[in-house]
Amino acid sequence: MLTATQKKTAEALVNIFETGEVLGDYGQVTLIVGDTGHLTFGRSQTTLGSGNLNELMQRYCAKSGARFGTRLASYLPRFVARDLKLDNEFKLHNLLRASADDNVMRDTQDTFFDETYWQPAAQTAERLKIMSPLGVAVVYDSFVHGSWKLMSNRTTQQIGDISSVNEQKWIAAYVATRRAWLAENTRADLRATVYRMDTFQRLIDQGYWGLELPLVVRGHEISSVTLSATPRGCYDGPQPGTRSLALQSPLQRGLDVRLLQLGLSDRGVDIKADGIFGQTSQQLIKEYQSTHSLPVTGVADVALIAQLVA
Repeated sequence: MLTATQKKTAEALVNIFETGEVLGDYGQVTLIVGDTGHLTFGRSQTTLGSGNLNELMQRYCAKSGARFGTRLASYLPRFVARDLKLDNEFKLHNLLRASADDNVMRDTQDTFFDETYWQPAAQTAERLKIMSPLGVAVVYDSFVHGSWKLMSNRTTQQIGDISSVNEQKWIAAYVATRRAWLAENTRADLRATVYRMDTFQRLIDQGYWGLELPLVVRGHEISSVTLSATPRGCYDGPQPGTRSLALQSPLQRGLDVRLLQLGLSDRGVDIKADGIFGQTSQQLIKEYQSTHSLPVTGVADVALIAQLVA
């Protein structure tokens, strides 16, 4: 059985593959051309097409204290129907991004992804006598990425099952088999993910079967420090109205910026609610001020923030 740190490290590997973040990007919204999953969201990138995004949203909206639950609830029938028009509902996308600032959403995602991906992967690994942290991480990655059963069957057909060889030899063969399948896949989006197997191959070559820390994976540090940090891009403050927002250096970031951007999005403004007040935010504030007969300063003062966040 893996220790808590080994489990977090295995999850971090897949988080890096999925969202480019050690702890995952809880607010990441992704659309990839040709991806049958369509609208994809969250730490481990769950999809509209699979129905899992609906399950995640149902859980979140049912939670007491869900900050964005009421607003997201209006979309639930469309999540149930797997309405592909949601791919282009940019107001929804901004709402999903903003929901990552809510620790209720983050906790919901952690529980959901653990139940949906980690636990089935860990149980499968245990049944097959895959005991090493690296081996379990390989299994977990395929449960998240897809086609575990196809690739494991193909590997066993080629070299035999784990009991007839050994775990390390079987995992290495599985990684090679899966890499070849990805590299030759008819789907361009899958061909582009061969780096996942290349990463595992490097860890195998270096003998990191125990996933000993620290590790550097695709330029990201996995260590006790990064595993215990606040997820990047999630904001707990400042609260709206506690400061004016303007273009500065360094750029202002935070919950108040995100909610200001979300308020603009709700009013039909084409803006990405990323929580960073950059040049685009300044320009769009100027346009909003101009169309509402306000002084065109590009600065969101307390009064304007209150109006947009209300």
